[in-house]
Amino acid sequence: MEGPTTESFPEVREAIRAICATYDDRYWRRKDKEGTFPEDFYRAIADGGWLGIAAPEAYGGSELGMSGALAMLQTVAESGAGMNGGTAVKINIFGLNPVIKYGTEAQKKAMIPEIISGREKTCFAITEPDVGLNTTQIKTRAVRAGDVYRVSGAKTWISTARVADRMLLLARTTPLERVKKATDGLSLFLTPLDRKYVEVREIERMGRCAVDANQVFIDDLPVPASDLIGEEGKGFRYVFDSMNPERMVVAAEAVGIGRAALRKASKYAVERRVFGRPIGQNQGIQHPLARCWMELEAANLMAVHAADLYDHGKPCGLQANAAKYLASEAGFRACETAIMTLGGNGFAKEFDVERYLRDIFVARIAPITPELIFSYVAEKALGLPKSY
Repeated sequence: MEGPTTESFPEVREAIRAICATYDDRYWRRKDKEGTFPEDFYRAIADGGWLGIAAPEAYGGSELGMSGALAMLQTVAESGAGMNGGTAVKINIFGLNPVIKYGTEAQKKAMIPEIISGREKTCFAITEPDVGLNTTQIKTRAVRAGDVYRVSGAKTWISTARVADRMLLLARTTPLERVKKATDGLSLFLTPLDRKYVEVREIERMGRCAVDANQVFIDDLPVPASDLIGEEGKGFRYVFDSMNPERMVVAAEAVGIGRAALRKASKYAVERRVFGRPIGQNQGIQHPLARCWMELEAANLMAVHAADLYDHGKPCGLQANAAKYLASEAGFRACETAIMTLGGNGFAKEFDVERYLRDIFVARIAPITPELIFSYVAEKALGLPKSY
C-alpha cells in the first residue's frame, strides 16, 4: 500500500519507524497480554531524544512543536504499537507544555531536562471519579501552609501512574463557593509522586493493557510551593495548553491505528483467495476500505491544521476537538472494516486487528466524549446556546 499523501516531517517518521521496527506486532501483542509497561520501548524513544521533540532547544529539546510530536506519535501508533506505544511516552511530551509556557526559568531548567531525557516519567492527574469532564468542579484540595501545599483528593483514569516519578496535578486552592467564576481558584503543579502519600490502584480494562490506567488517592501530600506552575488560581487556563494538544495527539494516534488496520486488511485482501480470485478484487471489499482511507486522510488534515495553529500561538480549540472526533471515528471504522475483511481471522489475536479495535475505543472515549465535542462545536462554531 502506498504511503499516505498527508505525511509531514518525513525525517522524523523515518527515524521513528527505524526504532519501532524492533518492537513489532508480536512485541505489542505480548505486552498487551502480560499487562507490563514497555520499558525497553520507552527507553529507546527517550535515548533517541524523541521525548524532547516539542521542547525548546535551550532545555535539550528539538523545538519541532506539536506538529512534530503528532508526526512522531502517529508513526508509533501506525507501526502496530497502537495506544500502548503512544501512551507510554506522550504525556512526557504534551504534559510539559504548561511548564514551557508558564513555568519559571528555575522550573524549566530543573524539570524539562529530567523528563525529556527519560530520567523521570510523569503522569497527568486531572480527572476525578465524581466529576468526569466537568473540570471546574474538581474536589482535590491544595491548602497552603508556608512554603508547602498539603494536597488531598482522588483522581481516576490516570495513565502511567504506576511508573511515574512526577504528576501534573490540578487542584483547587480556593474553594468553589469563594470564587467569582468556577474556572478560578484552580492551581497547577508539577510535583513528585510520593508514594508515602499517594496510593495507586490499577483499573482492569478491555484494551491498551500494556500501559497502566489507575485510580489515585492522595492523602495530605506535601507539595513544595516551588512546584506551582504559573500563578495560584489560574491553573484551569494553563491546563488547556496540555488538553488541546492531547486531543491533537489522540487524533494522530487514531489515524495511525486506522492506517495500521488498513495495511493489514489490504495485505490480507490481496493474499486471501476465494472462488479462484483474491477477495480484494471484489468491490464489496474494495469500497469500504477505500472509504476508510479517505476518512483517515481527511481527519489527519484537521489534526495537522490544529497543531499548526497551536504552534503559531493561535486559538485551536475547535480544530483540536474536531480532529479528535473525526480521527477517532475514522479509526474505529477502519478497525471494524479490517476485522470484517479478515472474517474469522479478524477475531483471532494473532492477526492483531482485534487489538487495534480494542485500542481505538480509548480514542473514541477519551480525553473527551463525542457528545461533549458536539456541544462545544455547536456553541463555539455555530453560536448556539450553551447546553451544559
